[in-house]
Amino acid sequence: MAEERYIKEKIPAQRFADLILDIGTFLLASGAHCGRLNSNIGRLASTWEFDINMNPTFKGLLVTVKDKNDPANSITCYKTSPSHNVHLAILTAVSHMSWKVQEENLSISYVEKEFAKIKSQQNYSDLVVAVAVGFSCAGLCLFSAGDEKNALLTFIAAFIGYMVRVFFSKKNFNPMICISIAAFITTLITGAGRLYNFGEHPEAAMATAVLYLIPGVPLINCVIDLIEGYLSSAINRALFGGFILLCIAAGMTLCITLLGINNF
Repeated sequence: MAEERYIKEKIPAQRFADLILDIGTFLLASGAHCGRLNSNIGRLASTWEFDINMNPTFKGLLVTVKDKNDPANSITCYKTSPSHNVHLAILTAVSHMSWKVQEENLSISYVEKEFAKIKSQQNYSDLVVAVAVGFSCAGLCLFSAGDEKNALLTFIAAFIGYMVRVFFSKKNFNPMICISIAAFITTLITGAGRLYNFGEHPEAAMATAVLYLIPGVPLINCVIDLIEGYLSSAINRALFGGFILLCIAAGMTLCITLLGINNF
């Protein structure tokens, strides 16, 4: 089917604002940093002759849209982001779409339809992610001088811990509580291996099994935003990442204390 070409027309600022708020908040929730957000939406704005001013935060997006050809056709809107769920394939798909719109001069109707398809993309199943998490933590255990037994225990602990986190998330528990519980359960399993000397270096299993909880995307995006000058967003991400690390430490510390391990 032929693509819908953009025929120069007056697009209502409200319609354009609604579209970019939908795209922007979804990108933020999927793990985009502010620079990516600005470049992707900027391509759409330049194609349809709009000036935009965006103020992204960790929880939402504020935009001001002004028609270059009609200053009266302008609006300022805010939208809260959905719950954060990193999905990097979404970022790639939106980037490809924005480039295509700019290069082929496509219409806003095309973008609305295409983005609806992108939003409907399913992420990997929880079971697949849990298996991948288990293998990655087991590999890190081997790199940390653990043996095969330690790696096996790490795999089991990370797998179960991730599934526990997903379970409580689906019960609408606070995300930080979910992380603390997952850290506690993961450390409980590897801590049992430490008590019964399962493997040659059980400490390696305890140290690496919880690494799947580390907020890599928020911390990386924090540095990128800081470098690019989005200071408020960078601070928000840093605080969010730091609090996750605190929750991981709290869950581990409580478990280690209850198990009576005093030389970890």
